[in-house]
Amino acid sequence: MSTRPLAGRRAQAARNDEVILEAARAVFLDDPKAPIAAVADRAGVGISALYRRYAGKEALLRQLCHDGLRRYIAVAEEALAEPDDWAAFAGFLSRVVDADVHSLTVHLAGTFTPTEEMGRDAVRAGELASTLVERAHASGRLRADVVVRDLGLVLEGCAAVRVPDAERTRQLRRRQLAVLLGGLSTTPDAGALPGPAPAAGEFDWRWRRRE
Repeated sequence: MSTRPLAGRRAQAARNDEVILEAARAVFLDDPKAPIAAVADRAGVGISALYRRYAGKEALLRQLCHDGLRRYIAVAEEALAEPDDWAAFAGFLSRVVDADVHSLTVHLAGTFTPTEEMGRDAVRAGELASTLVERAHASGRLRADVVVRDLGLVLEGCAAVRVPDAERTRQLRRRQLAVLLGGLSTTPDAGALPGPAPAAGEFDWRWRRRE
C-alpha cells in the first residue's frame, strides 16, 4: 500500500501548523490578551482545526515561547563553534536579535505555566550564554564587570525596537545592538553604525489612535 497520501496529509498538517504559529506570533505580539479565535482568523483556518493541534490558548503560548527558547539554544550552540571568542559572542547576540525570540519573552512572560522540559531548556540556555560570556571575557574584549544577566537586558532592549515595516525593524535593531556592543566592549569598533539612522518622526506611528 502506498504511503504517499498519508505523507501528503502530514506535510499539509505541518504547513497548517506553521501558518497557525506564525499567525499566533503576530496576534499575541500585538495583544497578549487576544482570544485564540483571533489566531484562527489570521491563519485562515477554522477554530476546530486549531483546537485539534492545541488544547487552548495556554498551550499555544507555551509552544511559541518554547520554540523561541529552542531557537536561542540552537544559535548559542552555533556560536560556540566560532573560534574567535569575541566574534562568537557578538555573532550570538546578532543572530538572536534577528531571530526576535525576546519579543515573545517580554510580551508573554507570566501568561502560561512552563513545562519541566522548558525549565531544563532554560537551564541549558543559561549555561550556553555563560560560556559565551566567559570566552568573551577571556578574549579581553568584554568589559570585566559585564555579567551574563546583562545579555537579557541587551536583547530585551533590542526587541523593544519595532516599526510597522519588518525590514526597517531589523535594520534599527542591528543599529541598536551595535551601540550596545560598543558599551560592552573594552575596545569599541570605531566604524560607522549599520543601517540608516532613525529619521525624524519615524516612531510617530505609535501615537496614532487605534480604531
